[in-house]
Amino acid sequence: MNNIYVDGMGGDNAPSEIVKACVDATRDFERKIHILGDEEAIQRELAKYEYDKNLIEIIHTTEIVENEDEPAMVIRRKKDSSMVVGIKKLKEDPRGVFISAGSTGALLAGGTLLLGRIKGIQRPALTIVLPSEKGPTVLLDVGANADCKASYLVQFGMMASVYAQNVLDIKSPKVGLVNIGSEPNKGNELYKETYSLLEQSGLDFIGNVESRDIIGSGADVLVCDGFTGNIILKLTEGLSSFIFASLKSTIMGSMRTKVGGLLLKPALKEFKTKFDYKEYGGAPLLGVRGGVIKAHGSSDARAFYNAIRQGIIFQEKDTLEQISNKLVETK
Repeated sequence: MNNIYVDGMGGDNAPSEIVKACVDATRDFERKIHILGDEEAIQRELAKYEYDKNLIEIIHTTEIVENEDEPAMVIRRKKDSSMVVGIKKLKEDPRGVFISAGSTGALLAGGTLLLGRIKGIQRPALTIVLPSEKGPTVLLDVGANADCKASYLVQFGMMASVYAQNVLDIKSPKVGLVNIGSEPNKGNELYKETYSLLEQSGLDFIGNVESRDIIGSGADVLVCDGFTGNIILKLTEGLSSFIFASLKSTIMGSMRTKVGGLLLKPALKEFKTKFDYKEYGGAPLLGVRGGVIKAHGSSDARAFYNAIRQGIIFQEKDTLEQISNKLVETK
């Protein structure tokens, strides 16, 4: 089997935007999508569109995972939720992909506990794609592991390199270590040890990358612990929103700036697209025995569509198998 499973009830805009994304994806990719959730609510949304009924199947579930739910308890207490049932589908269908915009903590717990880790992987990591001057840059971990060992970070670099090659089509990914300075002896003991191990890892390691250089470092993969990565993620999201809102406010401030804005509209649109998370899909949970993609909680149809697109590429390129093979090579 090679199926795509979607959490129809997860996220701020479920199920309406999720269903629209699924309809659009079936049209463009001609792949069957299984939507998990309240059948009546999903059917109500599907009724708004024309679509190939052979390409969408609803798997009815009776429970919804809320952001307030204790992640570890979700697996035991909400066994018939769209998220838990969706993750379990990957146990029956190892080549399947599950995509959810629901609770990050619950998805991490479910993916790790229900699917287990790829043999040899010490900890799974949550991965995002950031825009940069040279193109997309993979950053991990962004929240799965607040406390790490150096060996975890090296494996993060290895997994992200495979992901960058397979999904983002980056031929020889360059790996950087996020740190407080560019010199080899910078950082705490964890980062000094990680630096030394990355030098010996066989990865194309380019050294430490300061936070100010994340966008222009030349690295295709950036490695850090989950505490640091989550701060970077939230800061970039907040900063992007602030910049776009300020730019819009300035342009709309007078007739003169409005005219200038009209002239600049194509360039501004291109600029916004480059830095818009919606264009980059979701955040894969690398290291578990299944294709798990975390879409942004506030995903609209376009953002979730791109998460589905990302999941299809992840699946078609046998990313899980490639990670396992890379792990064997580096032993």
